[in-house]
Amino acid sequence: MLTEGTGLGRVLRFATRFAALCAATVAAAAPFVPTDDTQVLERLPGRNTPQFRQLKSLQVAAAQAPNDVARASALASAYVRASRVEGDPRFLGYAQAALAPWWKDPVAPTPALILRATILQSSHQFDPAIADLDRITQREPKHAQALLTRATVLTVQGKYAAARADCSKLAGIAPEIYRVVCIAAIDSVTGNAAPAYETLGRALHGTARIDGAGRAWGKTLLGEIAHRRGDPAAETHFRAALDAGERDLYLLGAYSDWLLDNARAAEVIPLLQNETRSDPLLLRLALAQQALKRPEAIGSIDTLRTRFDASHARGDTLHQRENARFELFLRRDARSAMTLALDNWKVQREPADLRILAEAASAAGDAAALGIVKQWLAETRFEYPVVAALASGGVAAK
Repeated sequence: MLTEGTGLGRVLRFATRFAALCAATVAAAAPFVPTDDTQVLERLPGRNTPQFRQLKSLQVAAAQAPNDVARASALASAYVRASRVEGDPRFLGYAQAALAPWWKDPVAPTPALILRATILQSSHQFDPAIADLDRITQREPKHAQALLTRATVLTVQGKYAAARADCSKLAGIAPEIYRVVCIAAIDSVTGNAAPAYETLGRALHGTARIDGAGRAWGKTLLGEIAHRRGDPAAETHFRAALDAGERDLYLLGAYSDWLLDNARAAEVIPLLQNETRSDPLLLRLALAQQALKRPEAIGSIDTLRTRFDASHARGDTLHQRENARFELFLRRDARSAMTLALDNWKVQREPADLRILAEAASAAGDAAALGIVKQWLAETRFEYPVVAALASGGVAAK
């Protein structure tokens, strides 16, 4: 069995959430050249914070033995966690640097392979990440973290049968709640949303000993399923998730989307006003400001435009989903939004990816793109009434 000390929390934080979070919080660690000498490049954790002290301690330990995979992995793990908590992609570059001796080694030790896969997927290099995970499971067929990570990446790619097989293999080697949530995530997008919702709800209610991260994951998924089904219980689940775990940028984005869909933009402002370092969260803040006709929307939109332009100049395509939402709802350019949404769909196929494709295609009046949406709904039996209505000729929300 996995325990917190052996990585139970990381199984969730670094394996199950990382693929969705990369769409929400991280980008490739590409070089950034500032245009203003006064521009703040990075705000490090305060020197008196536990996070800073931990990083410094791990840095010292790794420097003393640069070829010690255990020390390097501990430091890389801390950097990956920092990238998720802080919404700062530079920490992923630091994580990669910590693994430099094993970064291109096809037979790297398992701890390095797990972290390498985590970092690779954050730049949407899903196939190389899967290759590393395959190497691990060939060595250790019952490696829970590798199975859970691979199931997540496969789910993001829309390869549901293979993902479900990995979830099932978690039986007996990880706490049962992780297997249940893993399978529910897949069932909820393949025609079994109601049973998935009920099964997951029972499991969370009937299992007293669930760590905060596991409960937050399960509650977030319940909120997402309820949101897609138009069930107001979504808010209860999102709030429970916020109370259950540590700061989670993905969860903040999911709850903000629910608030925006329910004409409660005013509540998004205090939720996200201090999260503007994250492009996806700044996007949602800008959408809320625009809905409320707040003057700050102009500044937020300008900042997003600058950031997306810089990403394009670097050849960075990681935030195409958010870029598509920006073009459609903040710049009112349906054609550009559809191009971005189509390119994004070639890489990842989560519910939010399908929705923005449907919204952009509907706004642009593109029958071929809507056909892609219809085909996916038919093939997967995915139940998402908002998307189905758009695919059938509805109009994207303003």
